[in-house]
Order: sequence, then C-alpha cells, then structure tokens
Amino acid sequence: MIRNILALVGGASAGFAVTSAMAAPRDWEWTFQPAATDMMRQITWFQDYTLWFIVPITILVMVLLGYCMFRFSAKRNPVPSQTTHNTLIEVIWTVLPVVVLIAIAIPSFQLLTAQYNPKDAPKLTVKATGNQWNWDYEYETGDKDKLSFNSSILADADRAKLGKENRDEYPRLLTVNHEMVVPVNAMVRVLVTGADVIHSFAMPPFGIKVDAVPGRMNETWFKAEKEGIFYGQCSELCGKDHAFMPIAIRVVSQQQYDNWYKTAKNDLDGANKALMAEVDHNKTKVAAAN
Repeated sequence: MIRNILALVGGASAGFAVTSAMAAPRDWEWTFQPAATDMMRQITWFQDYTLWFIVPITILVMVLLGYCMFRFSAKRNPVPSQTTHNTLIEVIWTVLPVVVLIAIAIPSFQLLTAQYNPKDAPKLTVKATGNQWNWDYEYETGDKDKLSFNSSILADADRAKLGKENRDEYPRLLTVNHEMVVPVNAMVRVLVTGADVIHSFAMPPFGIKVDAVPGRMNETWFKAEKEGIFYGQCSELCGKDHAFMPIAIRVVSQQQYDNWYKTAKNDLDGANKALMAEVDHNKTKVAAAN
C-alpha cells in the first residue's frame, strides 16, 4: 500500500517536471539514484526484496554470536560440552539456508533473463568506444554519413561558451562537452568497446553497466522513460584520469531528437545549442503553467 502511494506521488511529480528530470551522484547518497527505466526499477525492487532476508540473518548471527560468547565463556562454562552433533539443529541450519537461497534465486534469475532479453527490437544503435579518458559515440542508423563525435569532461573555462554554467543541471566533474542524445521511450542498443585499456560504460539511472574491452564488442540496452539529462561514469579503473571520464545521456522527445540528429551531422555544436534552447524553453513553459 505504501509503495503504491509513493509511486503515485512520484509519478505526479514526474509529470510536472518531465523536461527537467536529472539523475547524478549526490553528496552523502546511500541508495540508488532515481530509476529512469523499467529495468532499474526492477533492480531497485530486487535490492529491497533481498534486504528482507539480509537484515534478519545479520541480526540473528549477531545475537547468536553474542549469546555464545556470553553463555559459553570459560568463566561461566568451565567444563566444555562434549556434544558432537544435534540432528534437529543440523536439519534446521541446512533447510533454512536452502529455502532462503531459493527465494532469492528465483527472482534473481528472472531479473537476469530480463536484462539479457529486451522486449522490443532496438530503434537506435549507438557504438560507445572508451578511450583514455573520454568516449567516442557513433550512431549506427544506416545513413551514408554516420554521426560520430567525441564526448569528454567539460573544462570550467568552456562552460560559458557551451551555455552550461548552471552547476545544478551541469555538475562539476560530470558534465561533458557533447552528450549522447536519444529519444524517450525508444529501445536503444549500445555496443561497447575499448580503444586502449578496459573501461566500463555505466549509467546508474538506467540500470546498465558493461565493460568496454579492447578487441571485444559488448552489448547492452536501455529504454528511458523520462526526458532529461542523466549522468554516469567510467566504472573500471583505467589510468590516472579515470575519475575524469564521465558519461552524459540527454533524453528528449522524438521530434527533438529528429531535429537534433538532422543538424548534428553537419553542425554538432549548433545542434546541441538549439536542443538546449528548446529544452530550456519547454522547462520555462512547464514552470509557468504550475
């Protein structure tokens, strides 16, 4: 009941701020970032589900350890017990763990199956190549002139030039010069590889994390349900600037994406500025309506 109420409240909030959704690491964050895909919601549910087993087991073990240390200390129990086995106890500590493991295994297998078997065919394929210490994106759309560009961390000196001075929306160490742009509610396949060493393409709000291995092509996918900008990072130690290799994905409407893609093939910077201006205009309209 409580979960349903929270979901309704969250859905209503998202409806008022659909164009300004953003997910990024926060100070003192102790749980997952807000989910932007159905897959991430399933991952979050599975985490909450397993906690119902982990917490009681941890408490039980701590209580048993404390009891044994107190009850069977040398002072209180100078003559050790000579009991070699207890059938009832052995049955209990064998059966209960098996039951718990089965209860965890069934939904975990279902989650793994869902992660490797997307329901829809991909509408867009993007190849992401990890470099020390940036990403190359190549849009596989079948066009003769493919759209490809490099995405690297944004230097503070370039913020004004690119119109990214708002640090709430464009956080330090996470903002890039060129975001990957994808349409909302579209199945996006991401082909991931590395150009030099092993990197890892991770986007927590989407529930994806896959290694970028030189000479190997790994595949993942996502279907973002919210418009906005979402941040991730390389999650495999890859050298001295590993901490300065962010990932940014901007999710927009299908029409906005089509306009951006058409312009970006010839003028990436101009396409990004036009897209940002349109997104900011829509956010202003939503704010005024509320």
